Amino acid sequence: MSKDVFKLGGKEFNSRFILGSGKFNIDLIDAVAKEGGAEILTLALRRANSGGEANILDYIPENVTLLPNTSGARNAEEAVRIARLSREIGCGNFVKIEIIHDSKYLMPDNHETVKATEILSKEGFVVLPYVYPDLIIAKQLENSGAAAVMPLAAPIGSNKGLVTREFIKMLVEEIDLPIIVDAGIGKPSQACEAMELGVSAIMANTAVATAGNIKQMAKAFKLAIEAGRLAYLSGPGRVINTAE
Repeated sequence: MSKDVFKLGGKEFNSRFILGSGKFNIDLIDAVAKEGGAEILTLALRRANSGGEANILDYIPENVTLLPNTSGARNAEEAVRIARLSREIGCGNFVKIEIIHDSKYLMPDNHETVKATEILSKEGFVVLPYVYPDLIIAKQLENSGAAAVMPLAAPIGSNKGLVTREFIKMLVEEIDLPIIVDAGIGKPSQACEAMELGVSAIMANTAVATAGNIKQMAKAFKLAIEAGRLAYLSGPGRVINTAE
């Protein structure tokens, strides 16, 4: 699998495990970078300038690519403003669009996300929009210049797994962009199952952050993602209704 690189925004990555930073923890970053091999880390702008708290930027390994997100944005206008600010302070051109104004379920606003994606892609950003897996919206994002589509598997932080499995499968089959499963994956086996569908990468945070042993869980996710990718590339065997 050494030649099976993950390409995104003109960069090549050996790992298909992306760390979300919603539950910021220095040990978590260290474990996922070292034991999980993650090469991309999301960054909420507020964590880069958090006053008396630890600055997340001080703990990110040099080989890790930052993926600033627009956490806290409630509409396209706010998301665009946050993205521009992140680039101005040196966080680069990668940006994860996250637009949420539902405080109970934290569901993304797909339509506002399309608006922000179109604006930012024209400004040279590598845009990764976080959405509910809707095929029509995904096609609009593709046409708007998105670099990838990041559908949720289940509500953020729920650890419920591939609740939206069939919808994610549609995106894999119909969208000519990397599909990165984001939010809801709770176990390595669920990450493996998603990879077997043909998704390009898995983003996880809560599943590792809330594990009893963070280092072991980070490694388990790494191995599960690699196994799922290898299974997908190998071509799963046929399924029949009788024994033979």
